[in-house]
Amino acid sequence: MHTTTPSSLLRRALWSLGGTLFAGAVFWMLAASTSGDARAAVTVKLDESALAPAASDITASFAPVVRRVAPSVVKVLVTERAKNVPAPNLPQIFDNPMFRQLFGDQLNQLNGQQRMVQQPPQEGLGSGVIVSADGYVLTNHHVVNGADVIKVTLNDGREFTAKVVGTDPASEIAVIKIEAKNLPAITFSDSDKIEVGDRVLAVGNPFGIGQTVTGGMVSALGRATLGLDYEDFIQTDAAINPGNSGGALVDVSGRLVGINTAILSRSGGSQGIGFAIPANLARNIMEQLVATGKVVRGYIGVNLQDVTPALAEGFKLKGHEGALVAEVMPSSPAAGAGFKNGDVIVSLNGRPVTDSRHLKLNIAGLAPETKATFEIVRDGENKKLDLKIGDREAKALARTDGRSSGGLGGSSGGAKDDTGTLNGVGVADLDARYRREFNVPVEVRGAIVTQVDPGSAAAAVGLQPGDVIQEINRHAIVGAEDAVKLTEKPDSKKTLLRIWNRSGTRYAIVDETGAGGKS
Repeated sequence: MHTTTPSSLLRRALWSLGGTLFAGAVFWMLAASTSGDARAAVTVKLDESALAPAASDITASFAPVVRRVAPSVVKVLVTERAKNVPAPNLPQIFDNPMFRQLFGDQLNQLNGQQRMVQQPPQEGLGSGVIVSADGYVLTNHHVVNGADVIKVTLNDGREFTAKVVGTDPASEIAVIKIEAKNLPAITFSDSDKIEVGDRVLAVGNPFGIGQTVTGGMVSALGRATLGLDYEDFIQTDAAINPGNSGGALVDVSGRLVGINTAILSRSGGSQGIGFAIPANLARNIMEQLVATGKVVRGYIGVNLQDVTPALAEGFKLKGHEGALVAEVMPSSPAAGAGFKNGDVIVSLNGRPVTDSRHLKLNIAGLAPETKATFEIVRDGENKKLDLKIGDREAKALARTDGRSSGGLGGSSGGAKDDTGTLNGVGVADLDARYRREFNVPVEVRGAIVTQVDPGSAAAAVGLQPGDVIQEINRHAIVGAEDAVKLTEKPDSKKTLLRIWNRSGTRYAIVDETGAGGKS
């Protein structure tokens, strides 16, 4: 059984917006950093007022807005110097024994060292936004990542060499600095107040042709499609193309709404779906990078997942708002505060929790050592738990031939029958041999899944060999025998599982009523 991945959604993400390489390749480089510099706060201009509703007549021209914004958007040219890099593997024909007999291992190695080739200088182009009069510029992490030389060209033609103040790959934000004064800094908006339908302009340097302005509207909010640790993108249909990365998305008042970052495209160019990092998130990351050179995020020590309608039914919840606690980390702030697996977090500091992603962002935005109050639902009852927020960066990173095995649902060989639930699933005791085979940590307890019928309801929710079933219908599982007993005489054909695998811990509902699996 294999979970179905929406690969078309993943392939659409164009990560090379800031990396239009003159060498013809996508530009990805190692992180750049600075050290030893005195840190200072960055002063930005801020206008938090909401946009007024559109008048009956549509603005005939955005020229006044563009004149105000254009000087704040810059071109960012990055260069990676020529260097020696590992040579690509030679064609498979060179592995022929005849070639090996003649040349030995000299084809891929020289005196035990990997063969190296010289990579010519690489150049990439992106955009940036001046955020302070004394030279701080916001851009994307992937625009400047690993650059040896960064040149910033202002709209008036002046060129400066920039240094990297700090980058944050988890959010795709980077801050660079040029030595200049009285620069035309952009004004930030309160991006929490933007709405779908607000008109916006994208300003940047697509394809290196020069500063370009495109228009559109906010198409959606809260998008998370690029696989970053922290993402809450604004979606827009304003045309964004390679080279726009790090440029400005502004409202019709000329205020910064977001930092343009990526597009979804089958062609490599704009197809009306672009993403920008909200200005509030970008500003928070920027201020931390300027002050300390790194980003500190709050941490409580739980794995979270969304409450789907199927899970809401399994947990007997009235709605599917909130975030389900799939796992509480040992010795974490959450463990100390009394959180338990299966709790549903419905509010943080009095603010409702909509889903797991936004809760993760909100927790990350809390300063370590601050106190927070969480409202949870546990077994149908509302409770409040108080804890002190931890620091994510400082947290600790820290069978034989006679083993018991069998099939669930009265089926030992994967055949479907109607005597129980989890039909088509084979399990065994989680012994030392299975732990080695599937790399299961010693602290994980439960029954190891050994086989899953590809056509079963369990396969439909992603259960696969190597997963560990830790709970069935909220009952802890010690071994295979427990799992078999709990599926022999079910009260319902819908089974609530708590599952561990290398990706984390989650809950899922296996629905064998004929509707298929849901999670």
